[in-house]
Amino acid sequence: MDLFNTVLRSLLVAMVSLTIASCGFALRGSYNLPDEVDKVSLTSFDPYGELTRQMRNALRQHNVQMVSPSDDVANIELLSESDSAQTLSLYQNSRVAEKEFRYVARYRVTVPEKGSYTYNTTLSRNFLDNPLTALAKSVEQNKLVAEMRTEATRQIMRQLSQLKGDIAAFERQQAEQAALEQLEQGEAPTEPNVIIETRQTETQPAQ
Repeated sequence: MDLFNTVLRSLLVAMVSLTIASCGFALRGSYNLPDEVDKVSLTSFDPYGELTRQMRNALRQHNVQMVSPSDDVANIELLSESDSAQTLSLYQNSRVAEKEFRYVARYRVTVPEKGSYTYNTTLSRNFLDNPLTALAKSVEQNKLVAEMRTEATRQIMRQLSQLKGDIAAFERQQAEQAALEQLEQGEAPTEPNVIIETRQTETQPAQ
C-alpha cells in the first residue's frame, strides 16, 4: 500500500508539472535566463533613476554578472520610461469619473554578432477619480507609478528569459541570407529590430 501511494503521488506531481509547463507558468521571480545574458552591461537614459536601480538589482539577484560596456559583451540599454493618464468616463456634471493610467518602459538588448532587439513594456491601471480628494489622488498616482515601475522590471526579466527565441530567429535569417548571397550579389542584412509589447490592466478605486 505504501508503495502504491508513493507511485500515485509521483504520478500526480508529474501531471501537475506537465500542466504547469504547458500553460507557460513560471514561479514569480524565477527566470531561466539564456547564456547570452549571463554577463551584461547596463546603460540607461537615466543612470541614477529608479528604473535603472531596480533593473540592476534584479539582474544581480539572478546572478547576472554586471560589467562595463564592451563590444564583446551583451548590453541592456534602458531607452525611456513615460506615464500618462486619459479620461475613460464622466459624471453627469462633466467631472472625470474614471481614468486610465498608463506606464511604458522601452529598452534594447544587443547581443554581439546575434542582433539587437527592442522591447516595449506597457502597463495600465483604471481607477475612479474622486474630485473631493485632490491631494490624496496625487499621492495615489505617485504610488501607482512606483508599483507599475516595479512590475515593469519583472516583465523585463521575463522578456529576457525569452530572448533565446528571438536570437534563434535572427540566426535563421542570417543563414537564409548567406544562402541567397551564394546565388547572387546583394547587400548585407541589417540586424532585426524586434518590438514586443506586453500589457496589464487593472481597475482600482482612488484613495
